[in-house]
Amino acid sequence: MLFGHHVSIAGGVFNAPINAAQIGGEIFQMFTRSPRGGAAPKLTPEIVELFKTNCQKFGFTDCYVHTPYYINLASSNPKIAASSPHIIREELERSSLLGVHAVMTHLGSAKDTTRPKAVARTIKGLTAALKGYRGSSQFLIEIAAGSGQIIGDSFEEIAVILKETQKSVQTKIGVCFDTCHAFASGYDLRTKQTVNSTFKHFDQTIGLKNLVLIHGNDTKAKLNDRVDRHWHIGHGNIGLEGFRAIINHPQLKKINMILETPDASWDKKNLATVKKMRG
Repeated sequence: MLFGHHVSIAGGVFNAPINAAQIGGEIFQMFTRSPRGGAAPKLTPEIVELFKTNCQKFGFTDCYVHTPYYINLASSNPKIAASSPHIIREELERSSLLGVHAVMTHLGSAKDTTRPKAVARTIKGLTAALKGYRGSSQFLIEIAAGSGQIIGDSFEEIAVILKETQKSVQTKIGVCFDTCHAFASGYDLRTKQTVNSTFKHFDQTIGLKNLVLIHGNDTKAKLNDRVDRHWHIGHGNIGLEGFRAIINHPQLKKINMILETPDASWDKKNLATVKKMRG
C-alpha cells in the first residue's frame, strides 16, 4: 500500500507532483480544474509534458484525479443531469492525457423524485459518460457519506449501479472506498474484527476485485451519523486501531490510500502516521 494526499494545483497541474513530494507523498490526488465551477484550463502539450516530467523527477508512478463537486447524476434539473456526464467524460479524457491512473466521482443527490428513479438517472448518466470511452484512466465510483438523499451510500446500491452501468459500457468501472464516508453510512471500521467484517461484506456485494483506491480519512462523526466530517488520522472516531487493521488487511495491501484530511499543516504528520502502520 502506497500513501499520498490530495494536493493543490495552484499555478498549474504540473505543480501537483512538486507539492506531493514536499509532504512525503508516494502517490497523490488532485483536481484538474476548480472543483466549484468554471471552464477547465486547457491542457496544452507543454503543460502535459511538464506534469509528466515532474512526476518522473519525483518518482510518482500513480496519481489520481477527483472530479468537481458539482456533479449530480441524479438531479431532476435537466441542465445539471445533462452536464454531469459531460464533465465526467471531460475529466477522464484530461486525465488520460496526463497519464493519471484513475478518476473518482461522487454520484450526486436525489431530490423531488423516488430513490429508484434517482438510481436509474444515475445509471443513465454514467452510461452516457462512459459510452465509447477508450482512455487509459479508469473511472471509479466513490462511496458516499449518506447525508440527505445522497446516492451511493450503501454497498448494495453501488453494486446495482456498477452492474447495470457495466452492461452498456466497455471500460471497466472500479470503486473508491472512503473510510470517513463508509463509517458515516454505518460500516464499522474501529477494530480489526469490524474491519474484517466490513470488507467481507464489501467483497460479497461489490467484490474486492473492483476496489481500486481507498480514501483514508478519520472522522468527527459517530457511526451511522450520516454526515461527512473528515478528520486527522487517529484523532477521530475510527481511531488508530481501525486504520492499522485496514492498512495491514491481507486483501488490501496492494490498494493505495489517499488522505483527504483537513488543514494542510497536518499533511506531513498524517502521512507519517499511516506510513508507520504499514507492515
